[in-house]
Amino acid sequence: AMALRRGGMVAALPLLLRRLAATQAAAGGAQPPESVVRIPWALRQRLQRGAQRRRRGQGEAAAAAARPGKLLLRSRRPELSQPRWQTVGRWERPQLVSAGWKHRKACGDFFQLEPSQEAAPALQAPPPDAGQGPSFADMGLQPALLAGLEGLSIGRPTAVQRLAIPALRRGRSALCAAETGSGKTLAYLLPLLDGLLSRPEAPAAEAAGPASPRGLVVLPSRELAAQVGAVAAALCRPAGLQRLRWMVLDEADALMDESFAEPPEEILAHAPLAAGAPGPAGPGEARTQVVVVGATFPAGLSQTLEKFTDVGRFITLTTQSLHRLPPHVQQKFVRLKGQDKLPELLQLLKERPASDGAVLIFCNSAGTVNWLGYILDDHKIKHLRLQGQMSAVARAGIFASFQKGDVSVLVCTDLASRGLDTSSVQLVVNYDFPDTLQDYLHRVGRVGRVGSKAPGAVVSFVTHRWDVDLVRKIETAARKRTGLPGMDSSINELPPKRG
Repeated sequence: AMALRRGGMVAALPLLLRRLAATQAAAGGAQPPESVVRIPWALRQRLQRGAQRRRRGQGEAAAAAARPGKLLLRSRRPELSQPRWQTVGRWERPQLVSAGWKHRKACGDFFQLEPSQEAAPALQAPPPDAGQGPSFADMGLQPALLAGLEGLSIGRPTAVQRLAIPALRRGRSALCAAETGSGKTLAYLLPLLDGLLSRPEAPAAEAAGPASPRGLVVLPSRELAAQVGAVAAALCRPAGLQRLRWMVLDEADALMDESFAEPPEEILAHAPLAAGAPGPAGPGEARTQVVVVGATFPAGLSQTLEKFTDVGRFITLTTQSLHRLPPHVQQKFVRLKGQDKLPELLQLLKERPASDGAVLIFCNSAGTVNWLGYILDDHKIKHLRLQGQMSAVARAGIFASFQKGDVSVLVCTDLASRGLDTSSVQLVVNYDFPDTLQDYLHRVGRVGRVGSKAPGAVVSFVTHRWDVDLVRKIETAARKRTGLPGMDSSINELPPKRG
């Protein structure tokens, strides 16, 4: 008799069984006792479980083929596509299209995430029991602001606006986290401007001293500052210079980046944030209301804020779609060799009708932006370039010109991925795959925004082994319908609110 060990002999089991069958056939079906193969019980159990998994997988594939319908994930290999009705369990390990993409033979493979709904999650109506106001007027905003909203053709609040406006009108400092393109600018501007309009004159005790702004919004780029300033100016006329009442740190992950953190910290250090003075939220709290806003947040945010204010008094406001892939935007991932990216891009741009909306092409460095721009010039493709190494004079007006539609193609770095209004954009191309999942969320958020005419699409070129690692995480989250991994830690690290 032969006994198989659990380790290296497992791989030899099929060969031994084939030899046994051949021996039986040669002997006319007789089975001498010497040829019996004894399989340990534990190994038998493993083999049976493996067979059950294979049968279950085959059954699901057969069911998917027999039950046609809309797809959640479409693969070049149909057997790896996932229909919308199919649910992958939390602890299951789905069979990924990108599982073998680190091998060069995978070049040319692709998959795309299909839209599962037409409108952005931010525009969905609240449930009846949510207790959130259905309109701006119901929230009690000043008539001047309601008129300003009408002038901007903004009719009903988004999910983050329904959540944030009532809370911020009560004067509480807050951390406000919501997906890109959901209307966060109005979510903080409206309640804070409402507070200024309701108290147009500073108390006599505060009138002495140098002039200072009553509200301060700190942003990571000139383009974004100009955009937010234009929205604020459209909502109400200037209310004069008074003592600082509120401060907003918008796009917090960019502001707190290592290369940019010193100026925001210097501003925080000079603002009256310490507890003790009576404030709008009550005695004993800081007079200045602080609102930190973003779609993603950096690690160590609470430690930075704790240097200047009592973070324990902050409330946390988050939407249900935070850190999730936008369900209304088509997202395609193409595995390519580096040398094939340029031909693929040129073909994509030349075949795309001009009526299909504007295009954003993201690169990971200023050098790639410039090099790709020269290539597009050679191919007579009209475009603009935007990257952080340009001088302020050179950058002035570039994004405004793109927004106006003077040129429909913008080649850029992640400078253009944060906060800017890109409602005219209907295609994002990740020529270079982003370095982090946070960067991917910000880039994909350039399409399908509140106010966009169409949901748009994203095409990502995947070339490096480290790109594949991120794609696998994205594909797994899409198949399981969960948020992207590791994104909630910076929000959950904040201490619970007190009082």
